[in-house]
Amino acid sequence: MPFFPMGTGVQAENDTNPTSGVMPLSPATLVKNRRKRYLDTHPEYFSADLELADPLLYDRLIRRFQTPAEREAEGRAKGFSGILQADLYRSEAKMEALSHPDPNAMFSYSRGPNGEILAEDKDEIPTSKEEGKKIWQWEMGLRFIRGEDHDFDYATVDENDDYDDWNEEQERYFDDEEPEWIVEGTSGGDVRSRLQGETGVQDF
Repeated sequence: MPFFPMGTGVQAENDTNPTSGVMPLSPATLVKNRRKRYLDTHPEYFSADLELADPLLYDRLIRRFQTPAEREAEGRAKGFSGILQADLYRSEAKMEALSHPDPNAMFSYSRGPNGEILAEDKDEIPTSKEEGKKIWQWEMGLRFIRGEDHDFDYATVDENDDYDDWNEEQERYFDDEEPEWIVEGTSGGDVRSRLQGETGVQDF
């Protein structure tokens, strides 16, 4: 299955190393941070293919705001088989939601006067395409970080330190380093000299 908007609620743990002052991350938090970083660098994760992850939510948050031209373009991208698959998933999901309502779902469903399946909004529904997209990406992003995308190979992210925040690690490294200066004019050329209690002010 295929952004979480910025800010996922994932925070680094505050376990401070008493010797270095560095705050190490727990393994679980490290994994969540890597998954968040993956989403930030792979916005294509939220392509139309992600509809199959939750056809009903996609229908209520995304499809309802699409113009006919946008739906047509999306259909061409999916292909005929992709359209049939999405329609089938949507129909099955509606029947499942009707038969076994999820108390935590954003929407519930009931039978209309003519037997049709109607959606009933539990919470405030989005009023614009932008708002619907933001809610959709937020919800699907949280599911991804929780490890609920069963079609995704999480090992490619969870075990990949390329998704660590190297800027933060670099800042930690330099915070632990002693300051150095370049001393010019020495016989051996420029050399590095560590600060050893010098103030740079001559005493007279």
